[in-house]
Amino acid sequence: MSLLRVENLHLQAAAKTLVNHISFSVATGETLAIVGESGSGKTLSALSVLDLLPAGVQRISGNITLDGTNIATASRAQIQQIRGGTAGIIFQEPLSSLNPLQRVGKQVAEALSLHGKYAKLSLRDKVKSLLAEVGLPDAERIANSYPHLLSGGQRQRIMIAIALANDPKLLIADEPTTALDVTLEKQILDLIADAQKARGLGVLLITHNLSLVRRYADRVLVMDRGNVIETATTNEIFASPRQPQTKCLLAARNIAAPPPVADAPVILEAQNLLVKFPILRGALRRKMGEVAAVDDVSFTLHEGETLGLVGESGSGKSTIGLLLLRLINFQGNVLFNGTNLATLPTRQLRALRAKIQIVFQDPYGSLAPRLTIADIIAEGLAIHEKHLGAAERRARVRTTLTDVGLPADAMDRYPHEFSGGQRQRIAIARALILNPQILVLDEPTSALDVTVQAEILALLRALQTRHKIAYLFISHDLSVIRALAHKVMVLKTGKIIELAPATEIFTNPQAAYTKTLLAASGLV
Repeated sequence: MSLLRVENLHLQAAAKTLVNHISFSVATGETLAIVGESGSGKTLSALSVLDLLPAGVQRISGNITLDGTNIATASRAQIQQIRGGTAGIIFQEPLSSLNPLQRVGKQVAEALSLHGKYAKLSLRDKVKSLLAEVGLPDAERIANSYPHLLSGGQRQRIMIAIALANDPKLLIADEPTTALDVTLEKQILDLIADAQKARGLGVLLITHNLSLVRRYADRVLVMDRGNVIETATTNEIFASPRQPQTKCLLAARNIAAPPPVADAPVILEAQNLLVKFPILRGALRRKMGEVAAVDDVSFTLHEGETLGLVGESGSGKSTIGLLLLRLINFQGNVLFNGTNLATLPTRQLRALRAKIQIVFQDPYGSLAPRLTIADIIAEGLAIHEKHLGAAERRARVRTTLTDVGLPADAMDRYPHEFSGGQRQRIAIARALILNPQILVLDEPTSALDVTVQAEILALLRALQTRHKIAYLFISHDLSVIRALAHKVMVLKTGKIIELAPATEIFTNPQAAYTKTLLAASGLV
């Protein structure tokens, strides 16, 4: 008998079909993965189970039966009992899901007290027990911390503790590892798998990461534009997919590595880079010491070459990207075409930054919401090429939009009118319009589904070939690094663990830590 059964679910918003008469089930102890491109209806289908549909989205038809209760006809009191009781949910972004003004221990306790299972005196012990179960041994300190004081992995563990607090029978995990590095990703999914085994949970996993699906799911349901196009066991889906859309999803994860760069000149040389951050403690935030975020790092970057930076959170990847633009203080030398950025006066540095641009992880957060796309992309021209008139700037914007695969009529629209992949193209266009020699790409594909990832990677490779741009590509996704990088630098706690051509890193890694990363990513 199924723990969860969804039959003929149909969702609409403003007469537009979002989910089209789909059916699926989850048995006790089973993991069903729902996969598909952005906008395929994955998350809406999962939210329907707890009657958590966004405003404006209506359930037109369909029956949802969870542990014998029909969600469509359940009372408000029954729904409240089901949420967090019969079913727990882990949301995609824990920092936005947790209350920033409450200590996390109180938030776990709240989940318990809402269902009235524990007396006030025993709540504290149960909270500690839950925190220990999800791999947070220093329970007292963690419980008394606010969300912003915890790492991404710790916050996600808190979300899992809240979801498991009332011994649910079903666990809904909506992109539970987005933006986590590969080792944390494996830890979180292993934690969910262990909880499933210990408690007999049914798990509904929504993800765009097919490596996770292959490793953790029993069955897979593939969605496309609101429709279920294929459902089968995980082995069957990966061994013999039937539908073209499924084949496209699987092909998107196997992009061939780029050919090596031959005889290209060195355009950037980093020598003995060192970045230290102070350790502040106490109410007065006194400096108690220092920690090296980047510790004696040296590397070179050739014209038209991609250097991939990989490592766990806190390894120093993004810090290296920021110091190349001298956005943080550092020791050492950074020679760009023979000019030492470390000692360059501010005025000359500002002019030279046109040649070293950056693309951030979250394009929506980095694009001004009240500016048109034309204004956003042309902003760099207004700073670095002041001689251009308004018509010339618009012409450059139009050309650059075409270069990144966007229509010219996008110029007068706003960021919220575009998809995640389109917004990332806009962010690339903003950097590209100044004809840079180096692009720092900081996790530019982490929140994108696999097919959009493949499109952005294909775009970056085409731009690199056309313009001979060098990339410093920062990512926790080793399959993305493999698809784009010529060389790979593996970092841990600010130090270089291994630096070698990408083919050597992926076929014959030397360091034990590199082997651990590859194993966690499912690439070996």
